[in-house]
Amino acid sequence: MEDAIRLGMEWSAVGIEVMAVAVIVLAIVIGTARFLMQMNQTGFDAYQAYKTRLVRALLLGLEFLVAADIVRTVALRASMTNVAILGALVAIRTFLSWSLVVEIDGRWPWQAGPEQRQADARRQAA
Repeated sequence: MEDAIRLGMEWSAVGIEVMAVAVIVLAIVIGTARFLMQMNQTGFDAYQAYKTRLVRALLLGLEFLVAADIVRTVALRASMTNVAILGALVAIRTFLSWSLVVEIDGRWPWQAGPEQRQADARRQAA
């Protein structure tokens, strides 16, 4: 029974990793097709839209990969060494996620965007 649970958890982790790869690959294929169709539209920045779509897909893929690592480490190999390795992987992937957000938004995730600053200014004026 315990072996069946372990095997199920391992397959779950592999399944989550496959979903991460599928999200990234599909985003590249669909995003590239959309980019090629939108390249000649005037007044539309096809490259920026393409880059934004790819970054969002990468962010989602990174989230899936973190989830797979957590399932694999916590459910299957919960030793201090593996937990430390998991912590390092999560830290690296979190930094990558933040870097991607900075690339798209031009600010750190915890900084207020223009919409938030406008809402704050309206609240202070009221």
